[in-house]
Amino acid sequence: MTELKKFALVMLAFAMPTACTTVVMEGPPGGQIGAQLSVERFLTAANEGDVRAMGRLFGTADGAAMETGGTLGCAFKKIGSWFGGTSCNDKQNVEIRMDAIASILQHQDYRITTESRVSGRREPAIRVMVDLMMADGAAASGVPFVAVQTRDGRWLVEQVDLQAVMAAR
Repeated sequence: MTELKKFALVMLAFAMPTACTTVVMEGPPGGQIGAQLSVERFLTAANEGDVRAMGRLFGTADGAAMETGGTLGCAFKKIGSWFGGTSCNDKQNVEIRMDAIASILQHQDYRITTESRVSGRREPAIRVMVDLMMADGAAASGVPFVAVQTRDGRWLVEQVDLQAVMAAR
């Protein structure tokens, strides 16, 4: 290895941001990198208590929980919900829910271990397995996060196994 390459590697190591993130994929990736990034961003927002960011990263294939739409759009969604569609979310309720989730997901560090495609879904969905290390030394291993792809191509966290995290505490 040339001296220039060694110098470049050392500079790259110093330039890397430090954060409470460790990503170690075991086996071949089963999905899109976007699903993994959404889970990482969601965990970061939870640790920071940024409930609005969490609300923009949490949702279904129809869109983020925080995106409620305008008055007319919500009226149509409400009518559609009577026939199996989704209704609008009140921003205040979304923030309250995200705050509760954030309090459960508070962690010191995390590690993404595996990801796999979720079978039997109409829209693309990826299960991302995460090990959480809590500040008190407790660890929640293999916590599944399910990320779903929206119609416009974004990835949102759709499900989090909060019971697995609470059981580890």
